[in-house]
Amino acid sequence: MGLFKHTKSRQEKLTGSDKETTTDSMDKHESTDALSTMADMPITEHLIELRRHLIKICVAVLIIFLALVGFSRELYNLLSDPLVAQLPANSTMIATDITSNFMAPIRLTIFVAAFFAMPYILYQIWSFVAPGLYKKEKKIAIPVLLSSIFLFYSGVAFAYFIVLKGVLKFFIMFAPQNVLPMTDIDSYLSFALKLFMVFGLTFEIPVVTLLLILVGVVSIQSLEDKRRYIIVGCFAVAAVVTPPDGVSMLMLAIPMWLLFELGLFLAKVLIKE
Repeated sequence: MGLFKHTKSRQEKLTGSDKETTTDSMDKHESTDALSTMADMPITEHLIELRRHLIKICVAVLIIFLALVGFSRELYNLLSDPLVAQLPANSTMIATDITSNFMAPIRLTIFVAAFFAMPYILYQIWSFVAPGLYKKEKKIAIPVLLSSIFLFYSGVAFAYFIVLKGVLKFFIMFAPQNVLPMTDIDSYLSFALKLFMVFGLTFEIPVVTLLLILVGVVSIQSLEDKRRYIIVGCFAVAAVVTPPDGVSMLMLAIPMWLLFELGLFLAKVLIKE
């Protein structure tokens, strides 16, 4: 009787392992079928599919833009508040072009619409790329997608609430006594949007570092060995992409270095798992 139970238990284990093997093979077979189906698709089909996703992105941005365009002046006032707070009492912002009063708020509204639509934009990109990924790759891609959205928003918020005020205060403080700062609204908009995009993309460094390691382009050991060069590169990149002052360079270079270390740490944890 004990021998029968022991034999039955072994058969159950073998059956369970066979089921797991069958499930794994079915998942691999389904992924292979999806990849082969995509490979058999002509390039025109891929372009048509890409166009469909791009149209959805443009429609989403347009809908948000139309909802916000009535508040374009309020949005620009919100953007210009850090500068106005730093200007002398008898100084104001100016418009050197006749169309700047209209175009500057509209440009800002387009940027804000794309900013709010960023999760949907990344979702459409994910929908286009996802059919070509294996199931394990999808499990990694979803957290990476969500974290990239959060990091981009964090970078823009960091630029607006911390960096922008410090940079403006630095520039206005060093203005000559016989010069009255009166900034053009279009120039200020270009300056602020560039700063937001630089910090928003810079905060994606942990995601980029993690992906490069997981894909196998670089290894953790090689990045650790080249850490000193990477730190110098962070300061060099910050000096090029930021305005010509030490404050904004330090505020970009130091987060770049810390974010690189965060990506390296996350890669170590994931590889161990």
